[in-house]
Amino acid sequence: MARQIELGLDTFGDITTGPDAQPHTHAHVIRDVIEQGVLADDVGVDAFGVGEHHRADFAVSSPDMVLAAIAGRTKRIWLGSAVTVLSSDDPIRVFQRFSTLNAASNGRAEVTLGRGSFIESFPLFGYELSDYEKLFEEKLDLFAALLHGGPVDWNGTTRPPLNKQPVFPPIESGTLRAWIGVGGSPESVVRAVRYDLPLMLAIIGGDPKRFLPYVDLYRRAYAQVGKPMKEIGVHSHGYVAATDELAREELWPDYKRMRDRIGSERGWPPMTRAEFDNEADHGSLYVGAPETVARRIAATVKALGLQRFDMKYSAGTLSHEKIMRCIELFGEKVMPMVRDMVV
Repeated sequence: MARQIELGLDTFGDITTGPDAQPHTHAHVIRDVIEQGVLADDVGVDAFGVGEHHRADFAVSSPDMVLAAIAGRTKRIWLGSAVTVLSSDDPIRVFQRFSTLNAASNGRAEVTLGRGSFIESFPLFGYELSDYEKLFEEKLDLFAALLHGGPVDWNGTTRPPLNKQPVFPPIESGTLRAWIGVGGSPESVVRAVRYDLPLMLAIIGGDPKRFLPYVDLYRRAYAQVGKPMKEIGVHSHGYVAATDELAREELWPDYKRMRDRIGSERGWPPMTRAEFDNEADHGSLYVGAPETVARRIAATVKALGLQRFDMKYSAGTLSHEKIMRCIELFGEKVMPMVRDMVV
């Protein structure tokens, strides 16, 4: 019997605005994110991910703390990061924080490890961008050693060696669930196989089928090492409302502001409505009524052979009230339809 597709929701804790059009405080947004995670559990969502950022437009710099608050009010949902910027963190502390979350949540913690698409954490924590690749490679190597449990022996150039070092708290049962977040480089795909970790593809634009070569590479690399392949997941943007027209009209202004703000830092031109509609029709923006979103998610799941799909539901200043309705529709309407479509 085929394994049931896992369907999750992700947020970066985007700074929202109130009825007076003034931005909420970071603290206010964090409290709202906790309520969103609790609702996701209530409506049957499989996983809830919170991303790490260190900038004014996103509220969450410590996902594990927010997830711990959600853990105390939920019963069944997976609680994870989307992503943890391992390059500018300490692998032992990351493991300890998520193993603690795993204990507090009775085995429901997971972590997605990545380099992140923003660089603010590097100067903040005293790392050189010139060491971008080396930091991630060595820190992932150490984290993978921690996943095996027991005292750790490790040598590298970014920190002193470890000699039969115990790390606490250990995982109570099995291993900590960990993914590697990949933006689309073959080297990252092969690295995931080398460490025998599931793959989370961040697809934030364009036809998702353009990632088929990376999925095929992942499968071929596993076949070469003779191990059973781990799960493949996708993280993409989306939004659900009662109708297609309402979903687009509600999302468009806030999505454009977010996209243009980030784009201005990266040299992108402003987003046009035609570009937005094309992404919603043919790309990696899953926006619309429940049936529309379910149909497009199911198509991506089948095209890429996924075991997991996570929708990033927050977008710029999109209000907490709209977000809560989106979460309800995703859990109560979208998820059952996706599962019917991918059987």
